[in-house]
Amino acid sequence: MRTILLAAAASLVAATPALANEARVEARGGVVWSHGDSEAIAGVAAGYDYDLGSSTFVGAEVSADKILTSDTRVTFGFNGRAGAKLGEDGKLYAVGGYNTKNCSGCVGTWTLGGGYQHSFGNLYGKVEYRHFFVKDGLPDFDAVAVGVGTKF
Repeated sequence: MRTILLAAAASLVAATPALANEARVEARGGVVWSHGDSEAIAGVAAGYDYDLGSSTFVGAEVSADKILTSDTRVTFGFNGRAGAKLGEDGKLYAVGGYNTKNCSGCVGTWTLGGGYQHSFGNLYGKVEYRHFFVKDGLPDFDAVAVGVGTKF
């Protein structure tokens, strides 16, 4: 009986249409700015996207980013994203979540933004904008980053 159940499960998996459920890892870089000041940023991220049908998806992402100036530290992000699939290779999405503090006197921030990701086989490129909502009367800031990665 166990052999029949395993064979049936394998048949269902093989017969299931290919979905874009995918894990991904990337390297990224860009610029962060606030009140006329700007600095370069660099980081890495890993995530997983799950299909909600043929045209939409949701995903989760963890990241580690650093503002490339003195007196800053690596900030860790915990984000979600949701969006629309544009054809076979494109994804337009909204992204948001929480980032830990990036300096000893800073506070953690909530983020909200959007982006576009385009696949080139197992590789992809993306561009993303985020607004960082800072608490405790400190100024908000914005960032734009480009990333390259692989999905599997």
